Amino acid sequence: MQRALTVIHALGLMLVVFSITYLMPIAASLVYNDGTMIDFVLAMLWTAAFGILMWLLTRRYKGELSIRHGYLLVVAMWTAMPAVATLPLLLVIDGLSFTDAYFETMSGLTTTGATILTGLDHLPPAINIWRHELNWIGGLGIIVLAVAILPLLGVGGRQLFKAETPGPMKDSALTPRITETARNLWLVYLGITLACIASLKLAGMNWLDAICHAFAAMGLGGFSTHDASVGYFNSPAIEMVLIVFMLLAAMNFATHFLVWRKKSLKLYLHDTEGVATVALVLASCAGIAVFLWWKGVYPDFWTALRYASFNLVSLATDCGLASADFNQWPVFAPLWMLFLSCITASSGSTGGGIKMIRTIILFKQAGREFLKLLHPSAVNPMKIGGQVIPNNIVFSVLGFVFLYFMSVVTLTFALVISGLDFLSSFSAVIACINNAGPGLGVVGPASNFGVLTDFQTWVCILAMLLGRLEIFTVLILFTPHFWKR
Repeated sequence: MQRALTVIHALGLMLVVFSITYLMPIAASLVYNDGTMIDFVLAMLWTAAFGILMWLLTRRYKGELSIRHGYLLVVAMWTAMPAVATLPLLLVIDGLSFTDAYFETMSGLTTTGATILTGLDHLPPAINIWRHELNWIGGLGIIVLAVAILPLLGVGGRQLFKAETPGPMKDSALTPRITETARNLWLVYLGITLACIASLKLAGMNWLDAICHAFAAMGLGGFSTHDASVGYFNSPAIEMVLIVFMLLAAMNFATHFLVWRKKSLKLYLHDTEGVATVALVLASCAGIAVFLWWKGVYPDFWTALRYASFNLVSLATDCGLASADFNQWPVFAPLWMLFLSCITASSGSTGGGIKMIRTIILFKQAGREFLKLLHPSAVNPMKIGGQVIPNNIVFSVLGFVFLYFMSVVTLTFALVISGLDFLSSFSAVIACINNAGPGLGVVGPASNFGVLTDFQTWVCILAMLLGRLEIFTVLILFTPHFWKR
């Protein structure tokens, strides 16, 4: 009981901090005079009041977070934040149910980018800003931001960082102090975001679209201000800018920070994960372009390359923006893109899925097994980028991948048994657990997740949460060992 109260105390502080994020849509409402300012002010006040109440009622239980507190608080935050974030949507959009609003905000904060809303072109600007701000905040993680702020409030953050940071090598840090690490990551994230906004404006977007799509690209969230997504602009320049920044967002932000600190682009070549990500994506762009040209989907190779490159990079990096209805392409192409969404993003990036580092570890472990069959007594330590990977990390990766695929199978069957066809069910689960956005079938890029029933919507919400928190963080709460003293 005391453990839960300590978590509630910290969560109350987090909600107070989260209430500050309403200032951006409030400012947007003032600028565009869209009539939603009072709704966002009320949402901000209610969120802050709820957080203060939780904090006051549990202030006796203030203390340093243990690793168990960390896991509880991470899951509590990633379920509570979307709940309070629904307030503006419910106040502004008539007829929107809580289930649909919660799906939208969970999709935003987990950077999935799947939407249930239609008529995005006509939404009040402040609502679009809010949706995309959720993408941006969720991108590097509310928890990392909390790590920089919680110590100032008397609550330590290292256990939070270890519980939420993606990838198998969680204890690596850019600086000795965890708060400094978090601040450095956010500074890099902010700097690249500002560069993306400026580039999109120069490429032809207005300020609203530039800000929203930069937030979506850097968070790899995939929300758009238009029902036709990036296809609305029909601009090769805009697509090229987004391709570059989506690839940057899919790389480890620790690498970006080190490049900035040491002023050397050569460090990118030392990032084994990043090199593998870029090489796989570029090779796939060329291959899928040749395939689409060969199948006659586009009249020439360069047109095929344009559409293949943007949509493949977007889905492979788990962003989810679209410039064409790839649901209508020969099925090999979109299935390959969905496959890439499972493995392409780097650890320490804003993407989801298994992550490239785990893929490399699995590939190298398969090679070790072949060698062991031929030379049973050989000593063959695994190395990645000159670093020896301990066997306990290899075993952790194997366990994660098993749980990942079992989650995909279980959730797919849940959707199939509810009446959804297999292709739509499978692709919806893959898209949600990878935080990638659109799927195929009835949830393809030309449609959205609004066609799902409430039960199917909640299955997808669970998939998004599992994917964002990398499965272990959620499932560990359901093990008897977690609750033993």
